[in-house]
Formats: sequence, C-alpha cells, structure tokens
Amino acid sequence: MTEVWLIRHGETAWNAEKRFQGHLDIPLSPSGVGQAFRLAQRLARSGFAFTSLFSSDLRRARETAKPLSAALGLPVQTSPLLREIDVGALAGLTRQEAEAHYPEFFRKALEDPWYTPRPGGESMADVARRLQAFLESLPLGRHLVLTHGGVVRAALKLTLNLEGDSWRRFHIPNTSITRLLFPQGEVLTVSDAAHLETWADWLSDESLK
Repeated sequence: MTEVWLIRHGETAWNAEKRFQGHLDIPLSPSGVGQAFRLAQRLARSGFAFTSLFSSDLRRARETAKPLSAALGLPVQTSPLLREIDVGALAGLTRQEAEAHYPEFFRKALEDPWYTPRPGGESMADVARRLQAFLESLPLGRHLVLTHGGVVRAALKLTLNLEGDSWRRFHIPNTSITRLLFPQGEVLTVSDAAHLETWADWLSDESLK
C-alpha cells in the first residue's frame, strides 16, 4: 500500500494578499512559520510512522518541510514535479488585476478550467501529468508530501475521477493534510487542519491571561 499525505505549504504574504504565486519563490510569512511548527508538532505526536518526506523545490514548501524534518528525523527530498501550477504572466497579480489584463484567459478558463493554460504558463492538466509521474515513482509506504493548493486539487480530481469543475470547490487551507491511497483511488482525509484550530484556541486562552 502507498499512502500519501499531501500537505499544502504554510501561509505566505502573497497568500494573505491573494496574489498569484505560481513558480515565484516566495518565503513563508511569520504566520506561515508558526503554522509549519504546529504541523510538525502534531505529526510528531501522531503515532504514525512515515517512510519519507518529500517537498516541492519552491521555498515556501521547503520552509514548511524543515521543522517536519527536524521533528520526525526524516531528510527532505525535493522535486520540481510537486511545484504549484506555473501561472506565467499572472504571477504577482491579484485576481482583479489579472482579470483586467487577461480577460480572454478568464473567459476560456470559465469554459474549460482543466485544459486552459495560464498565459505563458501551465494548465491544471499539465500539473496533473507531472503529479501522476511523481506518484508512480513512490515505493510502498506512508509518505509526507509538501506541496501546493493546485497540486492537491489535481490529486483529488485524479484520485476520485471527478468530472467537470468540481475539483475547484475544495478549500485547501495552508498546512492542511489530505490523505489518499495510490493507486487504489481512495481518499482518507481532505483538508484536515485541526492543528491550526488547536493553535487558535491556545492563542485565545493566552490572550485572556
């Protein structure tokens, strides 16, 4: 059995500003660093044994993987196959700015969100192809995989054989965990971010002291 724990990276400043990042190497924000440490603390106490720890080679994913590596004693193996979708010319823009500059892309993407490439970049189908290649390369075991929101949505579409644009409806919070069995096509967990809820409760309690 191959069990894959797909984990979205921690928050960046551009996530908070709702800017397209794509392949730009944006670091974690202070909030994102905190999320990464809460994730590491949770998994270190989980009782699960992990075979390996993989990460997208983009900085925000690698920085999220670093405390996990320290907590679990696993080296981080990076792969460009796990990168976020290449958004091309949209990189750095907000949604409003992107729609103003590239209205034709958004018109086409509304009709066919899976196969329409970003201007100068990739389509979601392109992301799915490289993700499939990565998954097929994994040996048996339970693997932690630090990646990006678009990649997690692509994984859910592939695993569940979703039709239409239903894959777009999944909310993938920063450092959330989505667990699947490959190639069985089973999804065990989607967008589990309980460690952040616990953190928020703790902060609320602290503020009352």
